[in-house]
Amino acid sequence: MNLSKESVWNELRKVIHPSSGKPVTDAGIVQNVTVGDNSVHVILSFPRSTDPLAGPVKKAIVQVIQSAFGTGTQVTFENVTKKEVTEESNQPEALAQVKNIVAVASGKGGVGKSTVAANLAVATALQGYRVGLVDADVYGPSVPKMFGAEELRPVLKTENGKELIVPIEKFGIKVLSIGFFVNASDALIWRGPMATSALRQLLTQGEWGELDYLYIDLPPGTGDVHLTIVQEVPVTGAVIVSTPQHVALAAVIKGISMFENAAIKVPVLGLIENMSYFTPPELPDRKYYIFGKHGCRNLAEKLKLPLLGEIPIDENICQDSDTGRPSVLEQNTPVAKAFMDLALHVMEQVDIRNKTMEPTKRVIIKH
Repeated sequence: MNLSKESVWNELRKVIHPSSGKPVTDAGIVQNVTVGDNSVHVILSFPRSTDPLAGPVKKAIVQVIQSAFGTGTQVTFENVTKKEVTEESNQPEALAQVKNIVAVASGKGGVGKSTVAANLAVATALQGYRVGLVDADVYGPSVPKMFGAEELRPVLKTENGKELIVPIEKFGIKVLSIGFFVNASDALIWRGPMATSALRQLLTQGEWGELDYLYIDLPPGTGDVHLTIVQEVPVTGAVIVSTPQHVALAAVIKGISMFENAAIKVPVLGLIENMSYFTPPELPDRKYYIFGKHGCRNLAEKLKLPLLGEIPIDENICQDSDTGRPSVLEQNTPVAKAFMDLALHVMEQVDIRNKTMEPTKRVIIKH
């Protein structure tokens, strides 16, 4: 086979990007190819400069080129950043007008992460900001119920030859969830690639428009969905939700380790302690620490991370979630105030991150 730019490009189509499932030539990874007498120079652009899949992709490229043109063919690479890539940028167009993307994560399930994400989004909107929320928990979507939108369905439209998903708007929030497209009683029996593909559609085909904050409610733990987010979306930072229990805090450390991994490098903006304490209505000055006292506060101090908020236990939170009305909408209640304070501290940390691009300062919430 003759060594030419066209023949090399055709061979590169055989290399599939593991995350997107597309050939690297179609996924925006390969930007250009130059060919010499017995050499090939490939210009690559990955979603992140420290993309964990860069090594395997390069290895696969070398294999297909040397298999086609001989083992003596020299293959070299050049990496370019998003800013250096011209019109064929890998940045999703749908997110081009989103200023800040904040991932809401948890080390384990059952800590109230989705409840916190929903109320955090609404609290941010109540401050006058334009806000969106993506329910990325594809196996257990709960945001539609929390927003009282289980019966609603997003509208699909075509614009400039591209199909767009128009988010549901509720309480001033643009919301998308896989739960809007499936029957609530049906189990999603999907393998990892199917789940990540569905999430990718919500993010990159959503008609988000101009947003100040887009919150992404991640599934608990670590996995394919998390990797897809950090690879393909410019995440500003992550907040991690936990209860004060030691078993939950142990999982928090694993979550922090994932985000701070050298191959991912998404800054952790801080911790959020949910179910922090219980105050009986008849004893407003008393606090009962049912699941342990100051677990997240102590861990935040140890890790030199901000403690962004402490959300009390309140039966109204459960009732409000079931009836589809986030608790933060009920003004002048301790729970609403806690969520409003949380939103202010998250926005403060985002602002610090954007201005300094340095690790966040330790901030302890006082009650």
